[in-house]
Amino acid sequence: MSQRYRTTLRDRSTLLGTADYSTPPSSGRSSPYGSSLSNGVSREIPFQPMGQRYADDLEGQNDEHLEGLTAKVKILKDITIGIGNEVRESTVQLSQMNDAFSETSGILAGTFRRMNNMAARQGCRWLWYIVFLILVFWFFIIVWWFRR
Repeated sequence: MSQRYRTTLRDRSTLLGTADYSTPPSSGRSSPYGSSLSNGVSREIPFQPMGQRYADDLEGQNDEHLEGLTAKVKILKDITIGIGNEVRESTVQLSQMNDAFSETSGILAGTFRRMNNMAARQGCRWLWYIVFLILVFWFFIIVWWFRR
């Protein structure tokens, strides 16, 4: 077992076995037997003994997959960092909006309280003022509408 761990990456033939080792089917990316040209004629590259060619192809495929996965992980990392930044900015903005609404609520409550105090002191006369203002406003809107 210690001999298995002593093998280097270059000495893959000991891992793959003897020369009569049969290769598995091609994955479609690269083949140890060659590639076909665009006109359907295939170009044969002879199989190297002891599976070295197959091991090199597998290593190349692994490197391609590793580069692809590394790029995908980087993209996902950038997306998650962007989402985190957006969440932090939205939290700050919502907190500021909450503070603004609380302040506005206090201002409106004070205004309504003062208006109710004024209405209580003046009796029913303030209601006629509001009705008069609404009628004047309505009259100006009608005149503006027909003049266009």
